[in-house]
Amino acid sequence: MVETTVAICDTEPVAVEGLRSVLESAGGLRVVAAENCLAAGLDMALEIKPEIFVLDKGFGTQAVLGALRGLRMAETGIRTVVWGAAISDSEALRMLNAGASGVVRKTATLEIIVECLEAVASGTSWVEDGLIPPADASVRSAHTPLTARELQVAELIERGLTNRDIGRELGIRTGTVKIHLKHIFEKTGVRGRYGLALSGLRAKGLVLAPVM
Repeated sequence: MVETTVAICDTEPVAVEGLRSVLESAGGLRVVAAENCLAAGLDMALEIKPEIFVLDKGFGTQAVLGALRGLRMAETGIRTVVWGAAISDSEALRMLNAGASGVVRKTATLEIIVECLEAVASGTSWVEDGLIPPADASVRSAHTPLTARELQVAELIERGLTNRDIGRELGIRTGTVKIHLKHIFEKTGVRGRYGLALSGLRAKGLVLAPVM
């Protein structure tokens, strides 16, 4: 059996050992290195180039986002999974935009965590269920079709742009952007800009959630 190499960078040594035990029992995933310091963890990842790098959100959102961008710029081919005790939908979106291939909570079941890593190993981006809207709450499945301008706004939201940036991109006022967003939310039933962005990414097949 060809095993997928995994490196772990976590603030808690006990979490590292727990994940190592889970992956070894699952088969197909082998932990080859681990660090409890973010800087050392990044150096480790760049040196040994594991197929999957599990990164703890506990190092701090901004630090993790910076690490993700750095790994993406290095073009190592490493696929990073961010996991943490608490992750909001907005944080999940920011992690994905920064370069994460997977986002999962530490409170997920062992089966879900393994499923996440296996999906990422296969080349699929993956987000834990509950961090993205239900499948029927999608920009593409709106009961009332979105206008061309509303679709443009939704696309720019998926790219992580602010209302001001969207206004500048489309040549419209920020207040007009807010009106378009209000209409998009009403038509799709999606709550919040981050839910909208994650829903759009999943509708395009760029992000998967676990099958429960």
